[in-house]
Amino acid sequence: MKENSKASASLLGAFLFLGLIGMGYMLGSAAIEFKQFERSVTVKGLSEREYEADIVIWPIRFTVAGNDLESLYRSIDANSVMIYDFLIANGIDSSELSTSSPSITDKSAQRFGNKTEIQFRFTASPSVTVYSVNISTVQTVMKKLSQLGKQGIVFTGGGYQSSAEYIFTRLNEVKPDMIEEATRKAREVALKFAEDSQSSLGKIKRASQGQFSIYPRDKTNPHIKKVRVVTTVVYYLTD
Repeated sequence: MKENSKASASLLGAFLFLGLIGMGYMLGSAAIEFKQFERSVTVKGLSEREYEADIVIWPIRFTVAGNDLESLYRSIDANSVMIYDFLIANGIDSSELSTSSPSITDKSAQRFGNKTEIQFRFTASPSVTVYSVNISTVQTVMKKLSQLGKQGIVFTGGGYQSSAEYIFTRLNEVKPDMIEEATRKAREVALKFAEDSQSSLGKIKRASQGQFSIYPRDKTNPHIKKVRVVTTVVYYLTD
């Protein structure tokens, strides 16, 4: 009776041992498969294109000086009219023009005991601003503005063209194509990586779109904008 019990116990122990071995193998195989499933590669895709700006904002700043406020304002008005007439005569519509309120400085109030005689007590720095979608026309006028300088208008604020601001407003129109291009390029990189590592490219695990950046192509062509976006994609890899 005891021998039968010992035999049964031994047999049960053997079955348990074999079962544990089998379970360990199954768990180990599952872990290996899961680890292989988690293999991935992270790639980036770039889309970069150039577009013409849509809008130009061109502030034309000038300076007027005098010792009498009334005559100073008359000079401001006269110079503003000259600038308006010149711009309109060269193809810029009056609806695209606006005038800012002048900033007037009283030099006598800033002397603080300095007895040095000043030539002009008041100086003003007004501006006429062009806001236009006709960029080529505005750029042509920029090159002619020196003609007004010869008539006595003192312009300030550096180079005429460098002070202009160019704006690109069609970003929403170009976004879909650029995102598609960036994603396609990312996949091309991932496929190359998979090929080199003797793997197969799986589905997308995770993807993120970078922010769009817009900046001038170069200093001499600020009206040509370079639009750029980078997408980051994580792909699964399989053997």
